Amino acid sequence: MKHSDNGFENLTPPRHVAIIMDGNGRWAKERGLPRTLGHRQGVEAVRRAVRAAMELKITYLTIFSFSSENWKRPAEEVDDLMGLMKRFIRRDLAELHEAGVCIRIIGERQQVDSELMTLIDEAVELTRGNDKLTLVIAFNYGSRGELARAARRLAEQVAAGQIDPSEITVERMANALDTSGIPDPDLLIRTSGEMRLSNFMLWQTAYSEFVFLDCYWPDFDKAAFEGAIREFRARERRFGGLTKRSTA
Repeated sequence: MKHSDNGFENLTPPRHVAIIMDGNGRWAKERGLPRTLGHRQGVEAVRRAVRAAMELKITYLTIFSFSSENWKRPAEEVDDLMGLMKRFIRRDLAELHEAGVCIRIIGERQQVDSELMTLIDEAVELTRGNDKLTLVIAFNYGSRGELARAARRLAEQVAAGQIDPSEITVERMANALDTSGIPDPDLLIRTSGEMRLSNFMLWQTAYSEFVFLDCYWPDFDKAAFEGAIREFRARERRFGGLTKRSTA
């Protein structure tokens, strides 16, 4: 699809897009395939999404790769998901680094095996200075847990006499989150037709626009990405206030 054919190049992209990648298992089930193959195809969709984000000049892309609730899945499936994360880093890290992608990880380190954690730390350190695209990977992440961790950090600062309770502001709370320094998502996309946040970036999406797509994640491509951005651009973002259109 050529941008010049559809006028897409005239649309300013959202600065930060977050994606709940949903539907790998159902994609596989409808094809009579094991869920593991659905997850493998989901990794291919991640690669397409990263390429598309760079081509569309998006600055931040956050993907929900493994939630803190996913540990409840069968051990075999969890092991496969961990293995996919390791292979993604080993296979794609050099290419991502060369392309100027900065990798950030949000979520808890607990329960993650040491080999994978070492790979994650190496990826973050290697790409720290890159500025073409910041790829935020939400891994072993749950928003309620993130909020609890932030509250603990602030409580510890109060207990240590570093700050007064009256100094706990919205800005200080935001800086205590895993996403400190990352702008809130302008657009949140969820695939597979489900319409819920599933404990993902509850604080950060307070004023995000949501676009829910019927396609399963393994089928997500640049055309679907562009369609979601078009829908985002058609929205009137008021952030709790009024705009010229709403007061006319």
